[in-house]
Amino acid sequence: MTALFEIRAPADQSEGTRSQILRWLKVIGDAVVVNEPLIELETDKVTVEIPAPVSGVLKEISKGEGDEVVPDDLLGKIELAGGAADTPPAVARHAPAPAATGTPARTQPSAATREQLSPAVRRLLAEHGIDASQVSASGQGGRITAEDVLKAAAARPGRAPAAMVPAAAVPDAPPVARRILHSAMRKRIAAHMLQSLTSAPHVTSVFEADMSAVSAHRLKHHAGFENRGVALTLTAYFVAATVAAVRAVPEVNSRWTDEALEIYDTINVGVAAALEGGGLLVPVLRAVESCDLFAIAQGLQRLVTRARAGELAPADVRGGTITISNHGTSGSILAAPIIINQPQSAILGIGKLEKRATVIEEAGLERIVVRRKCYVTLTIDHRVLDGRDANRFLQAYVQELESWHA
Repeated sequence: MTALFEIRAPADQSEGTRSQILRWLKVIGDAVVVNEPLIELETDKVTVEIPAPVSGVLKEISKGEGDEVVPDDLLGKIELAGGAADTPPAVARHAPAPAATGTPARTQPSAATREQLSPAVRRLLAEHGIDASQVSASGQGGRITAEDVLKAAAARPGRAPAAMVPAAAVPDAPPVARRILHSAMRKRIAAHMLQSLTSAPHVTSVFEADMSAVSAHRLKHHAGFENRGVALTLTAYFVAATVAAVRAVPEVNSRWTDEALEIYDTINVGVAAALEGGGLLVPVLRAVESCDLFAIAQGLQRLVTRARAGELAPADVRGGTITISNHGTSGSILAAPIIINQPQSAILGIGKLEKRATVIEEAGLERIVVRRKCYVTLTIDHRVLDGRDANRFLQAYVQELESWHA
């Protein structure tokens, strides 16, 4: 009797996350080997590979490319090698290697490494028409990262531009345009942002934060952090200051339901990160209320490294209770409103840090000094919070930053 083993969708997806089959890497009748990549499953946050749970022959595909799936859905069936009916041992899941510090050595990937390319890397290789053998790898164990592919694409000789026809030569001609098909991630982001904006009334408050105390602390301690293998970024301070502000206004750390407001006891901060190849991810740093500054900086470094390498797992992007968008890193001074990452109730925005002329009063005299400052915004779901609540939160947030002890 033929023994068939069921392929099931992972059960560790986040609440409210939609998933779909991006592609099958095998067709019916193909031989499969246990642990080799079999399916690419895409959520609105990350793309993950589902490995073959057993060795054998792919006999049935229950969910095709583009089909929506939920946790534990039946995706297909494998005829066990040799017709064995015994349940195979559990597939081992290897934890990612620690992020390397400094600039990693770049190597040419081996044939074995190229077989283990992540979905994001394979997609970028196809989009840019690049063979993996042409890319210098900087990832752990000679692995190619998404950043490696983008750098290889940027280094390619430019193509000769197409001849342009003067507009006057063709009366009333529409402007020339090129089409870039939406990726599944971009479509999901668009739908999520539209749903958030249309379901929750957005209101934004703006404060200015003097970062002099934080800058002094960072100057004093960044070398010590680096000696321990961790970069001390300003984002670590922005995450840490969230704890004091949430304690002052706990309702910010909540979600709205039709029956009640659910206020979380733990503070899980999502940090929005734009990807070089397009798209946006929000990896989550958990339980920051129990972390010191070093633990926060270390956690951020791990998440950012994995995000840039396209190695985030579903668990890395779920469970956030409040989000920070540090848009100032790309030069933005102020952004409002920043769309709330539903089902959260608020999102913090951090503008560009810059030197500003400031009037201060000392001994009854006013004088102008230069201070390092940035704008801080809080966009709230007005169903949950009022403007006064947002202002109280930002007052506590700014106070925490400005009183940072060196």
